[in-house]
Amino acid sequence: MNIVTGAFGYIGRYIARHLLDVGEAVRTITTHPNKPNPFGDAVEAFPYSFDDPEKLVATLRGGSTLYNTYWIRFEYGGATFQQAVRNTVTLFECAKKAGVSTIVHMSVTNASVESRLPYYRGKALQEHALIDSGVSYVIVRPTLVFGKEDILVNNIAWLIRTFPVFPIFGDGRYTLQPVYVGDVAAIAVSCARNGKGVILDAIGPETFTFEEFVRLVSAQIKPGVKLVHIPPAIGIGLGRVIGLAVRDVILTSDELQGLMQGMLTSRQAPNGATRFSEWLARHKDEIGLTYSSELRRHFRGR
Repeated sequence: MNIVTGAFGYIGRYIARHLLDVGEAVRTITTHPNKPNPFGDAVEAFPYSFDDPEKLVATLRGGSTLYNTYWIRFEYGGATFQQAVRNTVTLFECAKKAGVSTIVHMSVTNASVESRLPYYRGKALQEHALIDSGVSYVIVRPTLVFGKEDILVNNIAWLIRTFPVFPIFGDGRYTLQPVYVGDVAAIAVSCARNGKGVILDAIGPETFTFEEFVRLVSAQIKPGVKLVHIPPAIGIGLGRVIGLAVRDVILTSDELQGLMQGMLTSRQAPNGATRFSEWLARHKDEIGLTYSSELRRHFRGR
């Protein structure tokens, strides 16, 4: 039995689908167990129950491998990075008590306890908690993950479709290496089977500057959109104004700093096969048609 956290979400959904496709049994632990189940009776859903460890142990019991995608993108409505780290520690402790033999943890490239960015520091603290847990582990660190259900890339496309100009923060020369969500899932499942005590990045085969990335998207969905270089602080301010209109957090200052510092790149050789440019050409008529809300997907209705 495989237990996947967040199988109704994004990366967790692709991991669950990959496992089901190869004949594996899957159970999920989720913040929203009453959400529509995309897998029907094939995947049973349970709540996280961080405040009731014995219940969480019971949910985890019988599982051999735990795929953990639990995290928050930003702090909101009482949910903090510190709390998310504590919850992760509880999850790993309960998994050990339940007899889970391997934990595959989804992290992020360049996670570091020395980082000044709480997102990356928190991810590193999750990793340390897993390493210290005594359970056999695999840590997968994706770069910028793209796919049909993605929020960040979809909303870049939505902004391009919606407005006559698109902001490029600073010089736009900082780089990113997008990786397809299906490749991330395949890497995670493969590592669970073939490697223990492994920490590796999940990286796509293409590297873009941010400006190149935006130009590629705009060329496919709205050729000729005007790109305007602006100071990062002004960009964050504009994002907040648009965020008020769509009732969401479009981009945080920490996320922008991470992007501009090259945190979504890796020195490791690419291990994802899907090229973003080719995927985009196939899905250009689908992405960015509607706005994808982080708050609606992950925070409202808790």
